[in-house]
Amino acid sequence: MNEEILINATPMETRVAVVENGVLQEIYVERARSKGIVGNIYRGKVVRVLPGMQAAFIDIGLERASFLHAADIVTDEFRAQDLLSRPAPEGAAEAAGARHNGGDHPDIRSLLHEGQSVVVQVNKDPLGTKGARLTTHLSVSSRFLVYMPQTPHIGISQRIDDEAERARLKLLVEECAAAEELHGSGGFIVRTAAEGARREELLADVRFLKRLWRGLRERMLEAPTPSVLYEDLPLSLRTMRDMVRPGLEKIRIDAAASHNQLVDFAREYIPEVVERIEWYQSERPLFDLYGIESEIQKALARKVELKSGGYLIIDQTEAMTTVDVNTGAFVGHRNLEETIFKTNLEAASALARQLRVRNLGGIIIIDFIDMKDPEHQRQLLRTLEKAMERDYAKASITGVSELGLVEMTRKRTRESLGHILCEPCPVCQGRGSLKSAETVCYEIFREILREARTYDHAKLLVLASQEVVDRLLDEESTAVADLSEYLHTTIRFQVEVMYSQEQFDVVLM
Repeated sequence: MNEEILINATPMETRVAVVENGVLQEIYVERARSKGIVGNIYRGKVVRVLPGMQAAFIDIGLERASFLHAADIVTDEFRAQDLLSRPAPEGAAEAAGARHNGGDHPDIRSLLHEGQSVVVQVNKDPLGTKGARLTTHLSVSSRFLVYMPQTPHIGISQRIDDEAERARLKLLVEECAAAEELHGSGGFIVRTAAEGARREELLADVRFLKRLWRGLRERMLEAPTPSVLYEDLPLSLRTMRDMVRPGLEKIRIDAAASHNQLVDFAREYIPEVVERIEWYQSERPLFDLYGIESEIQKALARKVELKSGGYLIIDQTEAMTTVDVNTGAFVGHRNLEETIFKTNLEAASALARQLRVRNLGGIIIIDFIDMKDPEHQRQLLRTLEKAMERDYAKASITGVSELGLVEMTRKRTRESLGHILCEPCPVCQGRGSLKSAETVCYEIFREILREARTYDHAKLLVLASQEVVDRLLDEESTAVADLSEYLHTTIRFQVEVMYSQEQFDVVLM
């Protein structure tokens, strides 16, 4: 498959697009003022312990306190590594007493107390109104490996499915860890990019991670609270580390300074990729050349058109994302069941791409068009699963429910594209709809009556939007005249161009 990575870099913002066969599959945006913090390691302070939630809020220097669950806290044998730097308060050991709160992890009060200093890593960016999600199971990454100093285990990426290659990589990593005296003191995850890697390359990664962890341990002992101990690479370099894989044809970048930075990084860590890095110098913007800008605009819309004439409606809410599939203008050629089946198959493939482009995560409910044939349902699920295989975010798909819905989850570690690029509408407050002009007129009538009962007045002035005033003087003119006669007062109207349709004021004259 022809795959390219396009990087649009400016001092204010970096955008990365992954294109397969000329079609946008993923888009990443990082802004200088609001960089993602997943992977960063902090020394933080416990500001609140919540036994009822088995969790604690940690101040790591961000605007909102971050969230740490008991299940994400290392056990007591790792306290010596200074991850939990202060002893528990007097009596906490007795309170712990191997006490568990109905789960598989110790009671949060036996692990943390307010004011305690703790070293944590971010595994989810702040999302919406929620703070960052933290863990004390630390890890640091390189090109081929992820080093986990608190987990004595060697794992292989599930995307490497050749059993012989998996066994070879595991043996090589064990040998490299032993050579660097890391065997038994931590573990590794072998990344997908390591498929086919030589022993020398893996050994270089092990040595790099050993140096990185040693420096990080030294900063843990000296850093104040709260402070940043380790920051992950910027987006352009993370792209080189994480997304360069077999089949990648080109990496195009439109900024000279960033191009030089990428080339230097590749020479040191991925020398075989250097020749594929290209500095794009044409006058036409890189993202315009590939149609990325128009694809981004489409990804912000609710409606996704299908080639057949059908369409998807995608709605992202706080709790979940819902997807509705419709046949639209597609009328098929044979019968209704075949038309529905083809629309659903096309929708499944299109949806998998939309989830990647929009970076939608959490719970996703898909309302495919109802199908009576069980074989069609099985084929639809297989099509969706196959389409999701290229997604690097972990996903889990259930069968078709009794209501005909397909439920799935997709791992979410950063904000969706819509949340990064957009903000709630200040007029409708994110509802997606406004009160009609008729509704606002009746609200104005009720407000006039309230004012009349409370104050003595000779005249009333109503300030409202153009649409509302037009309706008051036209369709509602009879009601206005009756109200004026009932209250024995004059009612005047004035258009305020800065008012939204829902805004109005009733002023005593």
